[in-house]
Amino acid sequence: MKRLFLVTIAAMSLFAAVTRTWAQASETTFKLAVNPPFADCLGSPYGEKPSATVTVQRGNLNDVLILHAHHLKPNLAFDLFTTQNSNLLANGQANPNFKNFGLAWYQSDLQANSRGDADVTIKTILLDQIFGFDPAFGLPPTNTFHVGFWFNNPEDAAACGFDPNKPTPFNGEHKAGPNAMMSIPNSQTNLGPLCTNPTDTGPGFVCNP
Repeated sequence: MKRLFLVTIAAMSLFAAVTRTWAQASETTFKLAVNPPFADCLGSPYGEKPSATVTVQRGNLNDVLILHAHHLKPNLAFDLFTTQNSNLLANGQANPNFKNFGLAWYQSDLQANSRGDADVTIKTILLDQIFGFDPAFGLPPTNTFHVGFWFNNPEDAAACGFDPNKPTPFNGEHKAGPNAMMSIPNSQTNLGPLCTNPTDTGPGFVCNP
């Protein structure tokens, strides 16, 4: 009986060692990466590189996201979104196969102060369950597991090659500049960091809400 017990424990330990499992996290922290073409317009030319850290805390009814950014060009304005897709690879480099950001939700404005610091807190559904849908246009429930922010003023990115006459829709007036910083996909699951509980379906990973 004792031997059977030991064999069972050993088998369970081996299974645990070779099987990757996840569980919904009560809190997650991740960094945003600079969109490479616009790095020089985002930070000071000879200063430290821009950085942004996002912490998301799970709540009973909704979640809290706290973003801290540093070393931005002083007094720039941005717009914060959650998106279906990232324009970056897991290593932070531009994705050469990127087509579009997919479904995007406008979450908040973001303002750098005179020191180049920016902070914002939002409270909404975020971890594992954030999604939108529109049956009238055939859009099924679609998750937006990425976080990023855009230059509010297209002119702020003109020196880096952005055409202000061709704005993006990423602000309230739908006349924003390009993406400034964006989350990167998980190298194993290819999902954005707002998914903390991925499930391997064989062809790929989905998020388990």
